Amino acid sequence: MRPRTLLLVAALVIIVVAVCRMDTRNPIHLGVSHVMQIITRDHLSLPYALPPPPEQWQPMSAADRLANVHSRLLPKLHSELAAKQLKLGQPAFIRIFKESRELELWLLSSEGWQLFRTYPIANFSGGLGPKTKEGDMQAPEGFYSVTQKQLNPMSSYHLSFNIGYPNAYDLHHQRTGSFIMVHGAVVSVGCFAMTDPLVEEIYLIVESALNNAPSIPIHIFPFRMIEERLQKESTSPHLDFWQNLRPAHDLFEKEHRVPAITLQNGHYQAR
Repeated sequence: MRPRTLLLVAALVIIVVAVCRMDTRNPIHLGVSHVMQIITRDHLSLPYALPPPPEQWQPMSAADRLANVHSRLLPKLHSELAAKQLKLGQPAFIRIFKESRELELWLLSSEGWQLFRTYPIANFSGGLGPKTKEGDMQAPEGFYSVTQKQLNPMSSYHLSFNIGYPNAYDLHHQRTGSFIMVHGAVVSVGCFAMTDPLVEEIYLIVESALNNAPSIPIHIFPFRMIEERLQKESTSPHLDFWQNLRPAHDLFEKEHRVPAITLQNGHYQAR
């Protein structure tokens, strides 16, 4: 984007954050959010009609919202998937990298795990490092999962799904917090905001995958966990935690196999 547009985006983000703290359903919040989506949607162009404006979307029932998304995204979504020899309903896997602001969506075909799309994350709050307590304005890192009951078509942020924070590791370490989502809009308070157009595609694929599987794994990393990048964090207070995340990252990188994650003596174990 041009410098002038970037300044406008920055100013609007500040306004949105201030308004959201007052009331997530405030009409000013809804209007500013819609403007932000128009400005930022060129980050990734998808071949679907744009969502209705917030003032039309928010009063809809869950059934009407999903019917609206289905009518606009299908059958083009089938075509997008078929172009990569994929289809709706296949097992899904999500990886998030904070530093590069990327959300990867993988699907399991007969050929193994295939990357369907990498989405730019519009916004997440906090910096690199795990979430440790309620209200710290920090997005989590670690290994989570989504089940059917964590889908929220009635989200104030268009559509959303809960990532499952806190998990067993977080509870073991007495970390607190709740309602950490992947959602639409461009505002984040501990969540991952994807914009409304992008979250619709992600949501439909996740929803379809959950029709055939009990859960979908979500792995959240601070950055691509290569040795050179970790060496730059030699003095970070999070280094031990990040080293504990690395085996799961490396297993998938080397074998394209989503590892099973367990908790042993307060540490993640990937196998």
